[in-house]
Amino acid sequence: MPHNQSLTELINSRRSVRKYDQSHELDPQVVCDALELTLLSPNSSNMQLWEFHRVINPQKRQQLADICMGQNAAKTANELVVFVTTPGKWKSRAQVNAKHVRQNFADRPQDDIAKRATKYYEKLIPFVYSNDKLGIKGKLRAMLMAFIGLKKPTYREVEKQDLRVCLHKSTSLAAMTFMLAIRDQGYDTCPMEGFDSVRAKKLLGLGNTDEITMIVSVGKRVEEGVYGERHRVPSDSVIFTH
Repeated sequence: MPHNQSLTELINSRRSVRKYDQSHELDPQVVCDALELTLLSPNSSNMQLWEFHRVINPQKRQQLADICMGQNAAKTANELVVFVTTPGKWKSRAQVNAKHVRQNFADRPQDDIAKRATKYYEKLIPFVYSNDKLGIKGKLRAMLMAFIGLKKPTYREVEKQDLRVCLHKSTSLAAMTFMLAIRDQGYDTCPMEGFDSVRAKKLLGLGNTDEITMIVSVGKRVEEGVYGERHRVPSDSVIFTH
């Protein structure tokens, strides 16, 4: 059941836990509920180019823990959830979004917002997302946007590697939603980037263009699973006002 913590309490209580109580039986519904909330995470252009893979099979979970370099956070977890970017699905997602816009504005198709939103998914998204293996299209787009930028502000992150960063940012936002949702249920997580991505993709049967953003372990913390007091640099060294 949710602890109904305030947001401040929730954020303060979340820690990266590196060892879990293996005698505790995790209710799988906790993870199901957290993933449903994760679907509500903000993401670029509402393209939702992500997948969330629950690894609950004991044998696969052990294999994935080994792939995570044998980290305690992976070895002692009740579940592992893999957050994945799926750039290959951009066409279908754009079509779904365009259809959704039309349905929302069915009674006023000439509305300027409807026109712009539909054009966005049918024209601009294909312009930005279409690419080739060498990334030549992206480089040509970048040159065009740089030329436009000589006279007015313009979006410049249009190369293949820029899109990759964009998708990982969106998927990271989803992972944060998931971790807070898990914490709100009284459980803990640890986001891990230390893993063999080739072996992990093979284990999960991911597509060639899919990429793993992070692997998040889930479980009930034990005291030694939190490595000391939290440390953060002074706020005035990273927070600035303009």
